Amino acid sequence: MRKLAVLGAGNMGIALIEGLLKSDFIKAENIYATRNRLDRLSSLKDVGVNVSNDNRKAVQDSNFIIIAVKPHLVSSILNEIKQDLTEAYTLISIATGVTLNEISDIIGADVKTYRAMPNTASSVGEGMTCISTLDENSDNKQKVKNIFDQFGESIYIEEKMMDAATVIGACGIAYSLRFMRAMMQGAIEIGFDSRTASKIVSQMVKGSAEILIKSGNHPEEEIDKVTTPMGCTITGLNEMEHQGFSSSLIKGIVASHIKINK
Repeated sequence: MRKLAVLGAGNMGIALIEGLLKSDFIKAENIYATRNRLDRLSSLKDVGVNVSNDNRKAVQDSNFIIIAVKPHLVSSILNEIKQDLTEAYTLISIATGVTLNEISDIIGADVKTYRAMPNTASSVGEGMTCISTLDENSDNKQKVKNIFDQFGESIYIEEKMMDAATVIGACGIAYSLRFMRAMMQGAIEIGFDSRTASKIVSQMVKGSAEILIKSGNHPEEEIDKVTTPMGCTITGLNEMEHQGFSSSLIKGIVASHIKINK
């Protein structure tokens, strides 16, 4: 890794840059971030990141290019920079719904092209990124994976699964936080102050995830360990299911996937 440009550094682009800086994978002086509203990048500028609204200059000074703009802007930004791209570049798009073939149709097939779907937990080193590519060079693929491994975990998946990965891995952050909010509200209703409720719920969710990551068990195996006969846990779980807890979550996931494909 030499130099990296993030074009269209909004919330996700900033999260990626922050994650890379925290991992010491790349120096701030070797990162270029572009955006029309430069005042929104002041925090990056303060730590030494090169900030500008000149996409072409950022590309010319970099080796790896991350396209972080909204999906409807991808075509215009690719047309803007395509004359500067050669086979020496690796281009990574994190725009939802824009396919590898659509990107290649604009910039040509010589440029190594990837799609990635990270999430905002990348900014705290706990991101989950799904990557797809038509590039068969294992060395190139490892270099791209190394970028996203700096702020969490990353895996390669088939491109046809990228929309589903968006719903589970990226939208899933919002779903999880909404669950946590509800847990905190419940904790407050049964007596905790908001700060204490937040502390308990946040650590509980973190611990629950670690149990599955380290054990490799199915969630039900771990649920069985805390649901004693006639106990308060199974009573609460059953009431949640009677109110449609699992069903509403599944329906929400499916609805999000349908929305992406419209």
